[in-house]
Amino acid sequence: MDLAASIYEFSKQFPNDEKFGLVSQIRRASVSIPSNIAEGHGRRSTRDYIRFLRIARGSIAEVETQILLSNRLGFSDADTSEQLLGKLDELGRMLASLIKKLDIHT
Repeated sequence: MDLAASIYEFSKQFPNDEKFGLVSQIRRASVSIPSNIAEGHGRRSTRDYIRFLRIARGSIAEVETQILLSNRLGFSDADTSEQLLGKLDELGRMLASLIKKLDIHT
């Protein structure tokens, strides 16, 4: 959830005409990450949990792409983008490890 909050702060600097474009998209994708983790856990089924963790990993890739695009369009500074990309990478590795551990038990 900290990452989603950081993405909200990050996207505040985008142009106003992107409010319903890239801002909305990157925010929805960032909120999708913890939401899918929570929903999967709440299903009380390892298979479902793994499925939702994989969806969260897809959302990580989506946010990474949107950050890179925001850089290309000049909406964001490189330092902040790199920090966020690092956090996304770390979270992606954590999810991959969790999926691997859970998948062994199914």
